[in-house]
Amino acid sequence: MFEWFINQSELVKAILASCFTFGLTSLGASVVFLFKKIKDSILDSMLGLSAGIMIAASFWSLISPALSLVEHLNIIGLLIVCFGLIFGGLFLIIGDKIYNSYSKEKKSKRIFMLVLSITLHNIPEGLAIGIAFGSLKYCIGSTLASAVALAIGIGIQNFPEGSAVSLPLRRDGYSRLKSFIIGSLTGIVEPLAAIIGVIMITSMKKILPFSLSFAAGTMIYVVVNELIPESHKNNNSNLVSMSFLIGFIIMMFLDVFLG
Repeated sequence: MFEWFINQSELVKAILASCFTFGLTSLGASVVFLFKKIKDSILDSMLGLSAGIMIAASFWSLISPALSLVEHLNIIGLLIVCFGLIFGGLFLIIGDKIYNSYSKEKKSKRIFMLVLSITLHNIPEGLAIGIAFGSLKYCIGSTLASAVALAIGIGIQNFPEGSAVSLPLRRDGYSRLKSFIIGSLTGIVEPLAAIIGVIMITSMKKILPFSLSFAAGTMIYVVVNELIPESHKNNNSNLVSMSFLIGFIIMMFLDVFLG
């Protein structure tokens, strides 16, 4: 099986690898089927867990790689990452304003912003997979082993991210099936972005630091503006805070040890 994989083109390898990561997003979203009826305390803890996962992913999956990519640019590279973070937050603020002009329902807005931020987070991950496999053709950095390891690492960390979407959706009254479908679809952008990464490897590699930090800015904004305030409404502050730390540790462990 692995020998068959080796003999495929770089584009096919990237598509298969990104479909694997998408599959693990769906698997994570399927956690919602394990719960029949969820108490407020459990749902609040899930929001805290999701917040911790998203903050950890923002740094180790997005900001840290972005800083590594621009390390040789010194202060200019740091400014690129800073601008990416700011524009990520501004993007959601503008989206918030536009959304408010069409809908005044706070719950639907929170869901929209959560799904959008996770989806945006998956785009640079898909690009990274595409670039890693596409670079094999040009011999400009990646090896097949490192590209496969990258895909495995992204895939495993996508599991808790899938549940980070589906569980809050379930908390807000969505059916288990609908929560699962929406949670899964946040990962569908990874195969699409991987294809783009392979086709446009040289130009994509140049904008990847900005796109990584941009996605991080959107995730941090959603956590601070939506998830944390919502999770404290039922006076479960201690439970939420501990859940946040657990989520952060889980994602930190996955990112650090799986690369």
